[in-house]
Formats: sequence, C-alpha cells, structure tokens
Amino acid sequence: MFKEDCLFCKIAAGTIPGNKVYEDDCILAFHDIAPAAPVHVLIIPKKHIDSMNEVTTDDLPLIADIHGIAIQLAKELNVDQSGYRLINNCGPDSGQAVQHVHYHLLGGNKLGALIGNSDSHA
Repeated sequence: MFKEDCLFCKIAAGTIPGNKVYEDDCILAFHDIAPAAPVHVLIIPKKHIDSMNEVTTDDLPLIADIHGIAIQLAKELNVDQSGYRLINNCGPDSGQAVQHVHYHLLGGNKLGALIGNSDSHA
C-alpha cells in the first residue's frame, strides 16, 4: 500500500533518495537526514500505516520483523554492546512528524533521558 503524499512511501518507492542501510520486500532502513546521535537510522515498513494506532493484527508479524531488523542493524552498526534506543512515536503529542509508522534506532554515544520536550526524536 502506497500513499502518494507520504515522504516515507516515496523513499521506499525510490522516488526520493535515501541513504539505505537495509532493504527487503517489506522493510526499509535508512540514515536519518537530521541525526540526533552518531547512529540514527529510521526503520519503516514499505506498507503505508499512518501510526501504531492503525496497526492491525495482520500487521503484527511485520512489526515483529522490524524489531528483528533493529537488532540486526544494532549489531552491524556496532551499538549492540554499548547500547541503543529503539523509539516509535505515535501521534502529535509524541512528536510524530511523518504519518507513517517508523522506528528510530539511535546509538553511538550516551543518550540523554527521554523526558521533557525535544525535537530530536520526531
């Protein structure tokens, strides 16, 4: 499912370039253009889903696969031992800036607390 006005759908389709670190038939991972940490990768399903609130029971295997890819990428990007954060923002108060389910994989240095207002994890 592709949504024409969705930035991440366009990246997944290849109509907008992305610095890819992983791709298969269902999932794409690419470097964030405004990294909040030395390692900042976005992991998305290629299927358009607006937010976690829209995930159906049928989508749960895809979400599980995204988590598996996050573990794999943490190892490949050498942050699995030092520590990393996997974040999904859902809705406007969370700072979700793109209405397409996505996860932020962040690491590479000591990460600050996730309290208060921050634009770094949109």
